Amino acid sequence: MDTHTPMRAEPGTRGHDLRHHGDAEVRDDGSALVDLAVNVRADTPPVWLREHVAASLGSLAAYPDGRAARAAVAQRHGLPVERVLLTAGAAEAFVLLARALKVRRPVVVHPQFTEPEAALRDAGHTVGRVLLRAADGFRLDPAAVPEDADLVVVGNPTNPTSVLHPAGVLAGLARPGRTLVVDEAFMDAVPGEREALAGRVDVPGLVVLRSLTKTWGLAGLRIGYVLAAPETVAELERAQPLWPVSTPALAAAEACVAPRALAEAAHAAHRVAADRAHLVAGLGEFAGAGLRVAGPAEGPFVLVRLPHAAAVRHRLRGLGFAVRRGDTFPGLDEEWLRLAVRDRATSDRFLRALERAMPAPA
Repeated sequence: MDTHTPMRAEPGTRGHDLRHHGDAEVRDDGSALVDLAVNVRADTPPVWLREHVAASLGSLAAYPDGRAARAAVAQRHGLPVERVLLTAGAAEAFVLLARALKVRRPVVVHPQFTEPEAALRDAGHTVGRVLLRAADGFRLDPAAVPEDADLVVVGNPTNPTSVLHPAGVLAGLARPGRTLVVDEAFMDAVPGEREALAGRVDVPGLVVLRSLTKTWGLAGLRIGYVLAAPETVAELERAQPLWPVSTPALAAAEACVAPRALAEAAHAAHRVAADRAHLVAGLGEFAGAGLRVAGPAEGPFVLVRLPHAAAVRHRLRGLGFAVRRGDTFPGLDEEWLRLAVRDRATSDRFLRALERAMPAPA
Protein backbone atom coordinates (compact mmCIF):
# COMPACT_ATOMS: atom_id res chain seq x y z
CA MET A 1 0.00 0.00 0.00
CA ASP A 2 1.24 3.48 -0.80
CA THR A 3 1.02 5.25 2.55
CA HIS A 4 1.45 8.66 0.90
CA THR A 5 -1.71 8.57 -1.17
CA PRO A 6 -4.71 10.33 0.35
CA MET A 7 -7.46 8.49 2.16
CA ARG A 8 -9.93 7.55 -0.51
CA ALA A 9 -13.16 5.82 -1.33
CA GLU A 10 -12.94 3.27 -4.10
CA PRO A 11 -14.91 0.33 -5.46
CA GLY A 12 -14.11 -2.93 -3.72
CA THR A 13 -12.13 -5.49 -5.67
CA ARG A 14 -11.44 -9.16 -5.18
CA GLY A 15 -7.69 -8.69 -4.74
CA HIS A 16 -7.67 -9.85 -1.10
CA ASP A 17 -8.68 -13.14 0.47
CA LEU A 18 -11.60 -11.83 2.51
CA ARG A 19 -12.28 -15.29 3.96
CA HIS A 20 -8.85 -15.71 5.53
CA HIS A 21 -8.95 -15.42 9.32
CA GLY A 22 -6.45 -15.86 12.09
CA ASP A 23 -7.58 -19.36 12.96
CA ALA A 24 -6.06 -20.56 9.66
CA GLU A 25 -2.63 -19.90 11.18
CA VAL A 26 -3.17 -22.43 13.97
CA ARG A 27 -5.11 -25.20 12.24
CA ASP A 28 -3.49 -28.49 11.30
CA ASP A 29 0.30 -28.07 11.41
CA GLY A 30 -0.04 -24.90 13.50
CA SER A 31 -1.96 -26.47 16.36
CA ALA A 32 1.17 -26.85 18.50
CA LEU A 33 2.31 -23.25 18.03
CA VAL A 34 1.99 -20.45 20.56
CA ASP A 35 -1.04 -18.59 19.19
CA LEU A 36 -0.54 -14.89 18.56
CA ALA A 37 -2.74 -15.04 15.48
CA VAL A 38 -6.23 -15.34 17.02
CA ASN A 39 -7.62 -12.44 19.04
CA VAL A 40 -9.29 -14.54 21.74
CA ARG A 41 -8.17 -13.82 25.30
CA ALA A 42 -5.89 -16.52 26.61
CA ASP A 43 -6.88 -18.83 29.49
CA THR A 44 -10.58 -18.56 28.69
CA PRO A 45 -13.34 -19.43 29.21
CA PRO A 46 -12.87 -19.25 32.96
CA VAL A 47 -13.90 -22.22 35.09
CA TRP A 48 -17.05 -20.56 36.40
CA LEU A 49 -18.24 -19.87 32.85
CA ARG A 50 -17.49 -23.39 31.64
CA GLU A 51 -19.45 -24.77 34.59
CA HIS A 52 -22.37 -22.42 33.88
CA VAL A 53 -22.50 -23.47 30.22
CA ALA A 54 -22.19 -27.13 31.17
CA ALA A 55 -25.16 -26.80 33.54
CA SER A 56 -27.33 -25.77 30.58
CA LEU A 57 -26.80 -29.11 28.83
CA GLY A 58 -29.60 -30.66 30.85
CA SER A 59 -32.03 -28.46 28.90
CA LEU A 60 -30.99 -29.53 25.42
CA ALA A 61 -34.21 -31.48 24.81
CA ALA A 62 -36.15 -28.21 24.76
CA TYR A 63 -35.97 -25.64 22.00
CA PRO A 64 -33.80 -22.62 22.88
CA ASP A 65 -35.60 -19.76 24.63
CA GLY A 66 -33.64 -16.55 24.29
CA ARG A 67 -35.90 -14.25 26.30
CA ALA A 68 -33.86 -14.22 29.51
CA ALA A 69 -30.55 -13.70 27.70
CA ARG A 70 -32.04 -10.97 25.53
CA ALA A 71 -33.39 -9.20 28.61
CA ALA A 72 -30.00 -9.50 30.33
CA VAL A 73 -28.19 -7.94 27.38
CA ALA A 74 -30.76 -5.15 27.22
CA GLN A 75 -30.32 -4.43 30.92
CA ARG A 76 -26.54 -4.43 30.57
CA HIS A 77 -26.78 -1.59 28.02
CA GLY A 78 -29.81 0.19 29.51
CA LEU A 79 -31.99 -0.55 26.48
CA PRO A 80 -35.46 -2.01 25.90
CA VAL A 81 -35.40 -5.61 24.70
CA GLU A 82 -36.82 -4.52 21.36
CA ARG A 83 -33.41 -3.01 20.60
CA VAL A 84 -31.51 -6.28 21.10
CA LEU A 85 -31.01 -9.21 18.75
CA LEU A 86 -28.95 -12.24 19.79
CA THR A 87 -26.86 -13.81 17.04
CA ALA A 88 -24.56 -16.76 16.47
CA GLY A 89 -21.52 -14.54 16.87
CA ALA A 90 -21.01 -11.13 15.29
CA ALA A 91 -20.29 -12.86 11.96
CA GLU A 92 -23.93 -13.91 11.64
CA ALA A 93 -24.98 -10.31 12.18
CA PHE A 94 -22.96 -9.22 9.14
CA VAL A 95 -24.74 -11.82 7.02
CA LEU A 96 -28.14 -10.68 8.31
CA LEU A 97 -27.35 -7.04 7.56
CA ALA A 98 -26.20 -7.91 4.04
CA ARG A 99 -29.29 -9.98 3.28
CA ALA A 100 -32.03 -8.09 5.06
CA LEU A 101 -31.30 -4.41 4.51
CA LYS A 102 -32.24 -2.76 1.23
CA VAL A 103 -29.14 -0.72 0.43
CA ARG A 104 -27.82 0.74 -2.81
CA ARG A 105 -24.30 1.91 -1.93
CA PRO A 106 -22.65 0.07 0.95
CA VAL A 107 -19.20 1.23 2.01
CA VAL A 108 -16.73 -0.53 4.31
CA VAL A 109 -13.94 1.36 6.05
CA HIS A 110 -10.68 -0.57 5.71
CA PRO A 111 -8.37 -1.99 6.93
CA GLN A 112 -10.82 -3.86 9.13
CA PHE A 113 -12.40 -7.25 9.72
CA THR A 114 -13.13 -8.57 6.25
CA GLU A 115 -16.30 -10.54 6.95
CA PRO A 116 -18.67 -7.55 6.50
CA GLU A 117 -17.50 -6.99 2.94
CA ALA A 118 -17.50 -10.71 2.19
CA ALA A 119 -21.10 -11.01 3.41
CA LEU A 120 -22.20 -8.00 1.37
CA ARG A 121 -20.58 -9.40 -1.76
CA ASP A 122 -22.17 -12.79 -1.21
CA ALA A 123 -25.54 -11.04 -1.02
CA GLY A 124 -24.95 -9.48 -4.43
CA HIS A 125 -23.90 -5.98 -3.38
CA THR A 126 -21.19 -3.89 -5.02
CA VAL A 127 -19.10 -2.70 -2.09
CA GLY A 128 -17.17 0.54 -1.89
CA ARG A 129 -14.08 0.89 0.23
CA VAL A 130 -12.65 3.76 2.23
CA LEU A 131 -8.96 2.98 2.71
CA LEU A 132 -7.31 4.56 5.73
CA ARG A 133 -3.62 5.48 5.55
CA ALA A 134 -0.79 4.21 7.70
CA ALA A 135 0.74 7.67 7.44
CA ASP A 136 -2.31 9.04 9.27
CA GLY A 137 -2.21 6.32 11.93
CA PHE A 138 -5.23 4.70 10.26
CA ARG A 139 -7.43 7.44 11.72
CA LEU A 140 -10.75 8.13 10.04
CA ASP A 141 -11.55 11.36 8.25
CA PRO A 142 -15.37 11.40 8.01
CA ALA A 143 -15.14 13.45 4.81
CA ALA A 144 -13.69 10.39 3.05
CA VAL A 145 -17.00 8.54 3.40
CA PRO A 146 -19.19 9.24 0.35
CA GLU A 147 -22.27 11.27 1.19
CA ASP A 148 -24.51 8.93 -0.77
CA ALA A 149 -23.35 5.80 1.09
CA ASP A 150 -26.48 4.33 2.67
CA LEU A 151 -24.63 1.66 4.64
CA VAL A 152 -21.29 2.37 6.34
CA VAL A 153 -19.37 -0.30 8.26
CA VAL A 154 -16.51 0.58 10.59
CA GLY A 155 -14.80 -1.22 13.47
CA ASN A 156 -14.03 0.31 16.85
CA PRO A 157 -11.46 -0.54 18.07
CA THR A 158 -10.62 -1.66 14.56
CA ASN A 159 -9.27 -5.08 13.73
CA PRO A 160 -6.42 -5.28 12.65
CA THR A 161 -5.14 -1.75 13.22
CA SER A 162 -6.08 -1.57 16.94
CA VAL A 163 -7.14 2.05 16.39
CA LEU A 164 -9.89 3.42 18.65
CA HIS A 165 -11.90 6.06 16.80
CA PRO A 166 -13.56 8.86 18.83
CA ALA A 167 -17.24 8.17 19.41
CA GLY A 168 -18.09 11.67 18.23
CA VAL A 169 -16.36 11.11 14.90
CA LEU A 170 -18.27 7.88 14.30
CA ALA A 171 -21.60 9.35 15.41
CA GLY A 172 -20.96 12.18 12.98
CA LEU A 173 -21.18 9.68 10.13
CA ALA A 174 -24.92 9.26 10.75
CA ARG A 175 -27.19 10.63 8.04
CA PRO A 176 -30.90 10.41 7.25
CA GLY A 177 -31.44 7.24 5.26
CA ARG A 178 -28.06 5.77 6.21
CA THR A 179 -27.39 2.68 8.35
CA LEU A 180 -24.20 3.14 10.37
CA VAL A 181 -22.77 -0.20 11.51
CA VAL A 182 -20.12 -0.01 14.23
CA ASP A 183 -18.40 -3.30 15.03
CA GLU A 184 -17.52 -3.16 18.73
CA ALA A 185 -16.41 -6.78 19.01
CA PHE A 186 -13.30 -5.74 20.95
CA MET A 187 -14.72 -2.78 22.88
CA ASP A 188 -14.92 -4.68 26.17
CA ALA A 189 -11.12 -5.05 25.98
CA VAL A 190 -10.80 -1.23 26.17
CA PRO A 191 -10.58 0.07 29.76
CA GLY A 192 -13.81 1.87 30.58
CA GLU A 193 -15.13 1.06 27.09
CA ARG A 194 -14.41 4.67 26.25
CA GLU A 195 -15.65 5.76 22.81
CA ALA A 196 -18.35 3.06 22.86
CA LEU A 197 -21.64 3.75 21.09
CA ALA A 198 -23.44 0.71 22.51
CA GLY A 199 -26.47 1.91 24.42
CA ARG A 200 -26.82 5.16 22.45
CA VAL A 201 -30.31 5.83 21.07
CA ASP A 202 -29.64 9.36 19.83
CA VAL A 203 -27.68 8.38 16.71
CA PRO A 204 -30.06 7.78 13.78
CA GLY A 205 -29.52 4.56 11.87
CA LEU A 206 -26.96 3.25 14.35
CA VAL A 207 -26.35 -0.49 14.52
CA VAL A 208 -23.78 -1.70 17.07
CA LEU A 209 -22.43 -5.23 16.97
CA ARG A 210 -20.93 -6.92 20.01
CA SER A 211 -19.19 -10.27 20.35
CA LEU A 212 -18.83 -12.34 23.51
CA THR A 213 -16.38 -14.75 21.92
CA LYS A 214 -13.19 -12.67 22.17
CA THR A 215 -12.99 -11.69 25.83
CA TRP A 216 -14.58 -14.89 27.10
CA GLY A 217 -12.97 -17.46 24.80
CA LEU A 218 -16.24 -18.65 23.26
CA ALA A 219 -15.33 -18.70 19.57
CA GLY A 220 -16.47 -22.32 19.36
CA LEU A 221 -19.84 -21.53 20.92
CA ARG A 222 -20.76 -18.58 18.65
CA ILE A 223 -22.56 -15.85 20.55
CA GLY A 224 -22.92 -12.12 19.93
CA TYR A 225 -25.64 -9.52 19.59
CA VAL A 226 -26.93 -6.52 17.70
CA LEU A 227 -28.10 -3.25 19.25
CA ALA A 228 -30.28 -1.19 16.93
CA ALA A 229 -33.62 0.54 16.50
CA PRO A 230 -36.59 -1.82 16.99
CA GLU A 231 -37.56 -1.71 13.33
CA THR A 232 -34.03 -2.69 12.29
CA VAL A 233 -33.93 -5.50 14.84
CA ALA A 234 -37.25 -6.80 13.56
CA GLU A 235 -36.00 -6.72 9.97
CA LEU A 236 -32.85 -8.64 10.87
CA GLU A 237 -34.79 -11.12 12.99
CA ARG A 238 -37.00 -11.98 10.03
CA ALA A 239 -33.87 -12.97 8.11
CA GLN A 240 -32.70 -15.33 10.84
CA PRO A 241 -33.46 -19.04 10.82
CA LEU A 242 -35.57 -20.35 13.68
CA TRP A 243 -33.69 -20.83 16.97
CA PRO A 244 -30.40 -19.43 15.65
CA VAL A 245 -28.67 -19.34 19.05
CA SER A 246 -28.22 -22.58 20.98
CA THR A 247 -29.21 -23.10 24.61
CA PRO A 248 -25.56 -23.25 25.81
CA ALA A 249 -24.79 -20.03 23.92
CA LEU A 250 -27.82 -18.33 25.49
CA ALA A 251 -26.64 -19.44 28.93
CA ALA A 252 -23.21 -17.96 28.17
CA ALA A 253 -24.72 -14.67 26.99
CA GLU A 254 -26.72 -14.25 30.15
CA ALA A 255 -23.70 -15.03 32.31
CA CYS A 256 -21.28 -12.78 30.41
CA VAL A 257 -23.35 -9.63 30.91
CA ALA A 258 -23.95 -10.22 34.63
CA PRO A 259 -22.27 -7.83 37.11
CA ARG A 260 -19.65 -10.41 38.12
CA ALA A 261 -18.60 -10.96 34.52
CA LEU A 262 -18.54 -7.24 33.72
CA ALA A 263 -16.23 -6.64 36.67
CA GLU A 264 -13.94 -9.46 35.54
CA ALA A 265 -13.89 -8.14 31.98
CA ALA A 266 -13.04 -4.64 33.21
CA HIS A 267 -10.14 -6.03 35.22
CA ALA A 268 -8.96 -8.04 32.20
CA ALA A 269 -9.09 -4.91 30.02
CA HIS A 270 -6.64 -3.12 32.31
CA ARG A 271 -4.37 -6.16 32.36
CA VAL A 272 -4.44 -6.36 28.56
CA ALA A 273 -3.54 -2.67 28.35
CA ALA A 274 -0.51 -3.22 30.58
CA ASP A 275 0.54 -6.34 28.67
CA ARG A 276 0.13 -4.47 25.38
CA ALA A 277 2.35 -1.64 26.59
CA HIS A 278 4.99 -4.21 27.52
CA LEU A 279 4.80 -5.81 24.06
CA VAL A 280 4.91 -2.46 22.25
CA ALA A 281 7.95 -1.40 24.28
CA GLY A 282 9.71 -4.63 23.32
CA LEU A 283 8.82 -4.18 19.68
CA GLY A 284 10.33 -0.71 19.86
CA GLU A 285 13.73 -2.35 20.22
CA PHE A 286 13.44 -3.43 16.58
CA ALA A 287 12.91 0.08 15.22
CA GLY A 288 16.45 0.12 13.88
CA ALA A 289 15.60 -2.92 11.78
CA GLY A 290 12.67 -1.09 10.22
CA LEU A 291 9.83 -2.41 12.39
CA ARG A 292 7.00 0.05 13.04
CA VAL A 293 3.99 -0.38 15.32
CA ALA A 294 0.71 1.15 14.10
CA GLY A 295 -0.91 3.14 16.78
CA PRO A 296 -1.53 4.10 19.32
CA ALA A 297 -2.89 0.59 19.78
CA GLU A 298 -5.99 0.30 21.97
CA GLY A 299 -7.21 -3.26 21.31
CA PRO A 300 -5.95 -6.66 22.48
CA PHE A 301 -3.67 -6.85 19.44
CA VAL A 302 -1.12 -4.71 17.62
CA LEU A 303 -0.39 -4.20 13.94
CA VAL A 304 3.25 -4.02 12.87
CA ARG A 305 5.00 -3.26 9.62
CA LEU A 306 8.42 -4.68 8.93
CA PRO A 307 10.55 -5.55 5.93
CA HIS A 308 10.28 -9.13 4.70
CA ALA A 309 7.29 -9.76 6.98
CA ALA A 310 6.19 -12.88 5.09
CA ALA A 311 9.61 -14.48 5.56
CA VAL A 312 9.66 -13.44 9.21
CA ARG A 313 6.23 -15.01 9.74
CA HIS A 314 7.43 -18.30 8.31
CA ARG A 315 10.58 -18.23 10.44
CA LEU A 316 8.47 -17.55 13.52
CA ARG A 317 6.45 -20.67 12.79
CA GLY A 318 9.66 -22.66 12.84
CA LEU A 319 10.44 -21.09 16.21
CA GLY A 320 7.04 -22.04 17.63
CA PHE A 321 4.91 -18.90 17.15
CA ALA A 322 1.90 -18.23 14.91
CA VAL A 323 1.15 -14.63 13.93
CA ARG A 324 -1.51 -13.22 11.61
CA ARG A 325 -0.53 -12.19 8.10
CA GLY A 326 -1.78 -8.74 7.17
CA ASP A 327 -1.96 -8.87 3.40
CA THR A 328 -5.50 -10.31 3.36
CA PHE A 329 -6.84 -7.02 4.74
CA PRO A 330 -7.71 -4.41 2.08
CA GLY A 331 -5.40 -1.45 2.53
CA LEU A 332 -2.48 -3.57 3.78
CA ASP A 333 0.19 -5.55 1.97
CA GLU A 334 2.60 -8.36 2.75
CA GLU A 335 4.76 -6.13 4.99
CA TRP A 336 2.15 -6.18 7.77
CA LEU A 337 1.60 -8.62 10.64
CA ARG A 338 -0.97 -8.62 13.45
CA LEU A 339 0.09 -9.82 16.89
CA ALA A 340 -2.33 -10.77 19.67
CA VAL A 341 -1.45 -9.41 23.11
CA ARG A 342 -0.50 -12.13 25.57
CA ASP A 343 0.96 -12.15 29.08
CA ARG A 344 4.42 -10.66 29.58
CA ALA A 345 6.23 -13.99 29.82
CA THR A 346 4.77 -15.12 26.49
CA SER A 347 5.56 -11.76 24.89
CA ASP A 348 9.14 -11.95 26.12
CA ARG A 349 9.55 -15.39 24.57
CA PHE A 350 8.02 -14.10 21.36
CA LEU A 351 10.35 -11.11 21.26
CA ARG A 352 13.36 -13.40 21.61
CA ALA A 353 12.02 -15.51 18.74
CA LEU A 354 11.39 -12.38 16.68
CA GLU A 355 15.01 -11.34 17.15
CA ARG A 356 16.08 -14.66 15.65
CA ALA A 357 13.51 -14.44 12.85
CA MET A 358 14.44 -10.94 11.68
CA PRO A 359 16.73 -10.68 8.64
CA ALA A 360 20.42 -10.27 9.40
CA PRO A 361 21.67 -6.68 9.00
CA ALA A 362 23.03 -5.94 5.54
